[in-house]
Amino acid sequence: MSLRFQALTGTAIAPVIDGVAALRMRVFREWPYLYEGDLDYERSYLRAYQDSARAVVVAAWDGADLVGASTGLPLTEADSEFGAAFNGSGMDMGTIFYCAESVLLPACRGQGAGHRFFDLREGHARALGFSQSVFCSVIRPADHPARPASYRPLDRFWHARGYAPCPGIVAQFTWRDLGDSTDSPKPLQFWSRAL
Repeated sequence: MSLRFQALTGTAIAPVIDGVAALRMRVFREWPYLYEGDLDYERSYLRAYQDSARAVVVAAWDGADLVGASTGLPLTEADSEFGAAFNGSGMDMGTIFYCAESVLLPACRGQGAGHRFFDLREGHARALGFSQSVFCSVIRPADHPARPASYRPLDRFWHARGYAPCPGIVAQFTWRDLGDSTDSPKPLQFWSRAL
């Protein structure tokens, strides 16, 4: 399998929104997100990327099939829960580019897509003049009953990319876990690096 990557901006984002939504719902069902997805919510959530002149969606293609995607936009244009995590941090939110989700089908992993996703989003952010890149990852208890015994956190990969956790900068974002009847807030730890 040979993956092809494409950084999409502006009007080029709209045609892949439903594909990105489907990938998010499928991949985020896995640990540690355990996300019970909803297509209408996904379309609404992803509208921020369509509506932003400075957003990017990195699409990963296997032939004509969309098999992965990674998104980013200025932190000031992201959902307010993410920006709120930086209140009182002393960081200038106007200089921060938010690397949001990266989703990739399991059969396509292990081919360097994670690096390409970051390379293309960070390059986009630099071209726009941003000096800081951030992302966040969900915090789950180590003894959570749904945690697979084979799970390997991505911390080593993120450190190798130059990212480090931002002490005390934790967002609260709400979604429904698999098997639950209601949404509940989840803590997400921010990581950052200079661009």
